[in-house]
Amino acid sequence: MNKVMGTPLVLAMVVGAIGMAAPAGAGQNAMKTGARTTQPIGHYELCQQYTQECRQKTPKRAPTELTRKLWATLISVNNHVNSTVAPRTDMEMWGVEEKWSFPKGEGDCEDYALEKRRLLMAKGVPAGDLLITVVRQRNGDGHAVLTVRTSLGDFILDNLEGRILAWSDTDYTYIKRQSELNSGVWVKINDGRADAVASVE
Repeated sequence: MNKVMGTPLVLAMVVGAIGMAAPAGAGQNAMKTGARTTQPIGHYELCQQYTQECRQKTPKRAPTELTRKLWATLISVNNHVNSTVAPRTDMEMWGVEEKWSFPKGEGDCEDYALEKRRLLMAKGVPAGDLLITVVRQRNGDGHAVLTVRTSLGDFILDNLEGRILAWSDTDYTYIKRQSELNSGVWVKINDGRADAVASVE
């Protein structure tokens, strides 16, 4: 796992790259979401067991302010979960292709994301700013990460990457994520980065 740089330096780089002034900067670095879409079967089944997971509703509001304290918290939680949860597939753990669960020492990608979300909510980050997100890796494999909505844009907490990156700085293709207004609803992501690059070339 890559070592994360010190908090003040990273936040300074984030602020410099995205722009601390920001409502406009935040909007430019926030994912564009679209219509409601299908809920992943693993999340649906999780919600049958943990009903509160699909009942978190957040009023429409500005994203959480990205402060030095929050950035330090994100780094701490990301590092903690990545270093204490051993990677295991659902087939290895449960004998099935897909099962979302809160990890007890081991888990796969969505389990890492669920645990980070749980810990950050316990530290006061609103549910509507902590969104499980489905992406496609460059090799075509599906993957799940946690998107954190902030005043400086959307950032990704990932078990395959030690650094916390702006979503637009990752190599993933973004498919869908939880709605910021309702944790039981999923919405499409309009990942226009490839189109933007093509138009420049």
